[in-house]
Amino acid sequence: MRSAVTSLKRLILASIACVLGAAALTFVVDPLQLFRPSRLVAAGYSEDTRVQNAGLIRSQSFDTAFMGTSLAIHFRQSDIDRALGVRSLKLAMTGSNSRQQGFVLEQAIDHGARRVIWAMDDFSFIAAADIEADPYLSVDLYRRTPRGIASYLFSAAMAKESLFALLRSIPPLRDPLTRAAPYLPVKFALSDVDDIYALPRNFDVARGYNAERTLAAFAYITDPVRSRFLGEGYGYEAMVRHFERDVAGLVTRHPDVTFDIYFPPYSILQFVAMRDASPATLKIVTDLTAHIAQRLSQLSNVRLYDFRAIKAVTHDLGNYSDVIHHSPVVDAMVLGWLASGEYRVDPNTPLASLEKLKAQVESYRVPQP
Repeated sequence: MRSAVTSLKRLILASIACVLGAAALTFVVDPLQLFRPSRLVAAGYSEDTRVQNAGLIRSQSFDTAFMGTSLAIHFRQSDIDRALGVRSLKLAMTGSNSRQQGFVLEQAIDHGARRVIWAMDDFSFIAAADIEADPYLSVDLYRRTPRGIASYLFSAAMAKESLFALLRSIPPLRDPLTRAAPYLPVKFALSDVDDIYALPRNFDVARGYNAERTLAAFAYITDPVRSRFLGEGYGYEAMVRHFERDVAGLVTRHPDVTFDIYFPPYSILQFVAMRDASPATLKIVTDLTAHIAQRLSQLSNVRLYDFRAIKAVTHDLGNYSDVIHHSPVVDAMVLGWLASGEYRVDPNTPLASLEKLKAQVESYRVPQP
């Protein structure tokens, strides 16, 4: 009996030692760079942006934060810096809502961002739950509360990432592990922060973005079997509340920060799909963006841009992979427009570009095969 008790004690002590050892390894290696920029081992980056952003805000040097959803995810920081003469930090998160975006931007502002570039999608205002209870974004990790630090240090996944980073720092293993990283069950596999969610430099743009794909996506979302999803979650009053809390509230709390906010250049088919299959949704979207344009035009630290009525881009279906996601060619155009101030909304006529878009949507006819 005594032998069994002794063995149990040893097992418990050994388990505690293993857990503490793993936590110590994570603290020293710090794969997320939550405590310090990487020095002991080469830095690695993850495409799990909701987690990665917590470390980027702490470890990177920047003066400009770039935010958005999947429409902004493929921009490269180096391109933003070159086009706009800034030192940017891309924080775009696929499928993010306005509450998540506003929270992450507030952390970036607190750590040095004096300019925010924000790609604003109407659907980000649909489901913007309480950030304190958000299961997909850990506010404790961003705030480095005891709970957040504990969840980081005592995470088995982070211990695995730390061990991988440590092994990759050993010279004979560095090259083979770096090459194998994309195929291994590790998240912090990118060696360059510029590559986070960016398309490979040899990506076949013509194959990924073309009219055939765009028209196929249009047919898919307007099919009577699925068209009800076009308006799923859309509600004007709730979306306005989310905008006021997450955007207008953030902007007014930081009058010393310049906000460049733009409506991305969706293809015309995004709005035509609503026109044909869910007109009530189209009205919510246009009413919401009218409210946003009028509200932001009243704020002196906002420069608002509307790229949705640029016919040469939005009517060229070859620019898209579906009805909203545009190609890297258009990414470059967006940066050029932001740099030049072209398509900036005149605060005295904030609805002019929206009225132009409405007229285009009303008159557009979908190409027939």
